[in-house]
Amino acid sequence: MSEAPAGARVFATPAGVTLGPLDLIDDGAARNFVLQLRAGRFHGFVVRRGHDVIGYVDRCPHMGVPLAQQLDGYLSPGGDRIVCSWHGAVFRVEDGECLGGPCPGTRLTRWPVAVQDGRIVTA
Repeated sequence: MSEAPAGARVFATPAGVTLGPLDLIDDGAARNFVLQLRAGRFHGFVVRRGHDVIGYVDRCPHMGVPLAQQLDGYLSPGGDRIVCSWHGAVFRVEDGECLGGPCPGTRLTRWPVAVQDGRIVTA
Protein backbone atom coordinates (compact mmCIF):
# COMPACT_ATOMS: atom_id res chain seq x y z
CA MET A 1 0.00 0.00 0.00
CA SER A 2 1.18 3.49 -0.69
CA GLU A 3 1.53 6.07 2.05
CA ALA A 4 -0.31 9.38 2.01
CA PRO A 5 1.55 12.49 0.92
CA ALA A 6 3.20 14.36 3.79
CA GLY A 7 0.72 16.69 5.46
CA ALA A 8 -2.38 14.98 4.03
CA ARG A 9 -5.41 15.37 6.31
CA VAL A 10 -8.23 12.91 6.71
CA PHE A 11 -11.55 13.58 8.40
CA ALA A 12 -12.59 10.12 9.61
CA THR A 13 -11.01 7.18 11.40
CA PRO A 14 -11.61 3.43 11.36
CA ALA A 15 -13.57 1.89 14.22
CA GLY A 16 -11.76 0.10 17.02
CA VAL A 17 -8.78 2.40 17.56
CA THR A 18 -8.05 2.72 21.30
CA LEU A 19 -7.36 6.34 22.27
CA GLY A 20 -6.65 5.71 25.95
CA PRO A 21 -8.31 5.26 29.33
CA LEU A 22 -11.40 7.33 30.13
CA ASP A 23 -9.57 9.06 32.98
CA LEU A 24 -7.15 10.50 30.42
CA ILE A 25 -9.75 13.28 30.17
CA ASP A 26 -11.05 15.02 33.29
CA ASP A 27 -14.83 15.03 33.62
CA GLY A 28 -16.13 18.21 31.97
CA ALA A 29 -12.94 18.73 29.94
CA ALA A 30 -11.78 18.06 26.38
CA ARG A 31 -8.65 16.53 24.87
CA ASN A 32 -7.01 16.68 21.47
CA PHE A 33 -6.12 13.52 19.56
CA VAL A 34 -3.97 13.29 16.44
CA LEU A 35 -3.85 9.93 14.68
CA GLN A 36 -1.43 9.08 11.91
CA LEU A 37 -3.25 6.81 9.46
CA ARG A 38 -2.08 5.42 6.13
CA ALA A 39 -4.35 7.85 4.30
CA GLY A 40 -3.07 10.84 6.27
CA ARG A 41 -3.27 12.57 9.62
CA PHE A 42 -6.56 12.89 11.54
CA HIS A 43 -7.15 15.68 14.07
CA GLY A 44 -10.03 15.36 16.50
CA PHE A 45 -11.03 16.06 20.07
CA VAL A 46 -13.11 14.33 22.69
CA VAL A 47 -15.28 15.94 25.37
CA ARG A 48 -15.96 13.93 28.52
CA ARG A 49 -19.29 14.10 30.33
CA GLY A 50 -19.21 11.66 33.25
CA HIS A 51 -18.87 8.18 31.78
CA ASP A 52 -19.80 9.39 28.28
CA VAL A 53 -17.63 10.90 25.56
CA ILE A 54 -18.49 12.99 22.51
CA GLY A 55 -16.01 13.35 19.66
CA TYR A 56 -15.63 15.94 16.91
CA VAL A 57 -13.31 16.48 13.99
CA ASP A 58 -11.04 19.39 14.95
CA ARG A 59 -12.14 21.67 12.13
CA CYS A 60 -14.18 24.87 12.39
CA PRO A 61 -16.99 24.93 9.79
CA HIS A 62 -16.41 28.67 9.32
CA MET A 63 -12.78 28.67 8.12
CA GLY A 64 -11.68 25.02 8.15
CA VAL A 65 -9.01 25.63 10.79
CA PRO A 66 -8.52 23.73 14.08
CA LEU A 67 -10.69 25.20 16.84
CA ALA A 68 -8.14 25.56 19.64
CA GLN A 69 -5.14 27.86 19.65
CA GLN A 70 -3.88 26.21 22.85
CA LEU A 71 -3.60 22.46 23.34
CA ASP A 72 -6.90 21.02 24.60
CA GLY A 73 -8.44 24.53 24.77
CA TYR A 74 -11.80 23.65 23.21
CA LEU A 75 -14.30 24.55 25.90
CA SER A 76 -15.66 27.78 27.31
CA PRO A 77 -14.49 28.70 30.84
CA GLY A 78 -17.57 27.01 32.34
CA GLY A 79 -17.07 23.93 30.15
CA ASP A 80 -20.62 24.10 28.82
CA ARG A 81 -19.82 25.11 25.21
CA ILE A 82 -17.21 24.40 22.54
CA VAL A 83 -15.55 27.61 21.35
CA CYS A 84 -13.46 28.35 18.27
CA SER A 85 -10.63 30.42 19.71
CA TRP A 86 -9.87 31.97 16.32
CA HIS A 87 -13.20 33.58 15.43
CA GLY A 88 -15.36 33.19 18.54
CA ALA A 89 -17.87 30.70 17.14
CA VAL A 90 -19.75 28.86 19.89
CA PHE A 91 -21.07 25.31 19.58
CA ARG A 92 -23.33 23.10 21.71
CA VAL A 93 -21.32 20.19 23.18
CA GLU A 94 -24.09 17.61 22.74
CA ASP A 95 -24.54 17.95 18.96
CA GLY A 96 -21.99 20.48 17.67
CA GLU A 97 -24.62 22.96 16.49
CA CYS A 98 -23.34 26.51 16.02
CA LEU A 99 -25.08 28.74 18.58
CA GLY A 100 -23.30 31.99 17.78
CA GLY A 101 -20.54 33.60 15.79
CA PRO A 102 -19.70 33.46 12.09
CA CYS A 103 -21.17 30.02 11.36
CA PRO A 104 -24.99 30.15 11.65
CA GLY A 105 -26.76 27.07 10.38
CA THR A 106 -23.69 24.85 10.57
CA ARG A 107 -22.35 22.31 13.03
CA LEU A 108 -19.16 20.52 13.88
CA THR A 109 -18.55 17.14 12.26
CA ARG A 110 -19.02 14.27 14.70
CA TRP A 111 -16.20 11.82 15.29
CA PRO A 112 -17.74 8.54 16.48
CA VAL A 113 -16.16 7.55 19.80
CA ALA A 114 -17.36 5.41 22.69
CA VAL A 115 -16.25 4.06 26.06
CA GLN A 116 -15.61 0.31 26.17
CA ASP A 117 -14.24 -1.39 29.27
CA GLY A 118 -13.06 1.97 30.66
CA ARG A 119 -11.21 2.93 27.48
CA ILE A 120 -12.06 5.51 24.82
CA VAL A 121 -12.23 3.92 21.36
CA THR A 122 -13.25 5.05 17.90
CA ALA A 123 -16.65 3.69 16.89
